[in-house]
Amino acid sequence: MAIPGSSYRFTIRMKALNKPGMVGIVTSTIGRLGGDIGAIDIVSAGDGFVTRDYTINTVGVKQSQKITDALKVLEGVEVINVSDRTFLLHLGGKIRIENKVPLNTRDDLSMAYTPGVARVCTEIAKDKGKVYNLTIKKNTVAIVTDGSAVLGLGDIGPEAALPVMEGKAMLFKRFAGVNAFPICLNTKDVEDIIKTIEHIAPVFGGINLEDISSPRCFEIESRLSKQLSIPVFHDDQHGTAIVVLAGLINALKIVKKDLSEIKIVISGLGAAGIACACLLKSAGAKNIVGIDSTGILYRGRIDNMNVAKEAFADITNPENIKGTLKDAIKGTDFFLGVSAPDILTVEMIKSMAADPIVFALANPVPEIDPVAAEPHVAIISTGRSDYQNQTNNVLCFPGFFKGLLACNAATINLEMKIAASLAIASVIGPGELSTDYIIPSVFDERVSDRVAKAVVKAAIETGVARRRPKQTGSTIP
Repeated sequence: MAIPGSSYRFTIRMKALNKPGMVGIVTSTIGRLGGDIGAIDIVSAGDGFVTRDYTINTVGVKQSQKITDALKVLEGVEVINVSDRTFLLHLGGKIRIENKVPLNTRDDLSMAYTPGVARVCTEIAKDKGKVYNLTIKKNTVAIVTDGSAVLGLGDIGPEAALPVMEGKAMLFKRFAGVNAFPICLNTKDVEDIIKTIEHIAPVFGGINLEDISSPRCFEIESRLSKQLSIPVFHDDQHGTAIVVLAGLINALKIVKKDLSEIKIVISGLGAAGIACACLLKSAGAKNIVGIDSTGILYRGRIDNMNVAKEAFADITNPENIKGTLKDAIKGTDFFLGVSAPDILTVEMIKSMAADPIVFALANPVPEIDPVAAEPHVAIISTGRSDYQNQTNNVLCFPGFFKGLLACNAATINLEMKIAASLAIASVIGPGELSTDYIIPSVFDERVSDRVAKAVVKAAIETGVARRRPKQTGSTIP
């Protein structure tokens, strides 16, 4: 059963008769419908009435509406206003641009703008490499989407995708001090997207592709990585894969299994699923079976195929088995879900190998209710923040880009990705590791800097770093 959470918190203002028992009637109505009351505040009192604000956590919009409807029909109660905390947080957007230096006098203006700025422009014109030290390019990332594959919402368009991209920009700043700006493109054409990003690239030190549907995302990332002199990272692919590998590294320590010997089933063969399979294979996995809405992916399959899936089929499913998830899951050590809600059953889990590991990452509703799965697995992970072992890309991309920008990396390679996974996994020491703690919290301050340092080291060792940053303490200047 889903647990009420703050993401569906709303505040309802009610005017009720000032007599004994009225608060009890209201609270029992809320409780009967599954609402979790966070606070009750008196707004005003007088004329035989008391106006109160009730802040309530729910599991979703439908439950919020049921509670509101039930309160509206209570005798002696008037619902004055209902406000959604999440919508209030988004009013006017969640990010803004601020000046780093004061602009209070003519002297300030003469250096920040004309005439002083002309000298800086002239220097950059002579040597374009100086743009990194003399502009925001040094520490700024573009978050680019076409809104075609947003969270669990699908193709909702660029305008509707903007709140997600703003949130992503907040995470960059909060966890790594990296400036990021959302760019939502009103096109799904591969050539248009590539050209647009090429045209805006001079402003940015890196490109974070986000929520672009498969298989177009593979071509866009591949071509841009070759054509641009700055790193291009598709977070839905590689951020997910890096964090999944980090969690699996620690999970396997607990169940005492080796990556090269386990059977892996991946449900969902979009950008995330295919990228996870590729990284797991590069890290040593040998037996991976992929499942999509058509069934097991095997060599020679004709239905529901594309270039990415054909390439995937060539490197997975060594026994070339066919069938459904129920067929694939038998004897599996690790199930990774990046697909759809409620497709994995307890009966399927019972057919897995001893001490099974389940990462059910579909969001907001996972492939199986973790409460139902927990008694039958060694380790369970979801993408949600209200359950243990949250597998979340925010553990990767802020620190990953912090490292890329710090060493002015020309591109991104496999060595950086594996280094980032190992860095995330290493945050949890041997004495801390447990079945409900295989992945660090997104608020663990050690994660971002550890990932950044690992990325810098890998970039230097593989020859793609164009700068060797001086590392002091826990920061990379």
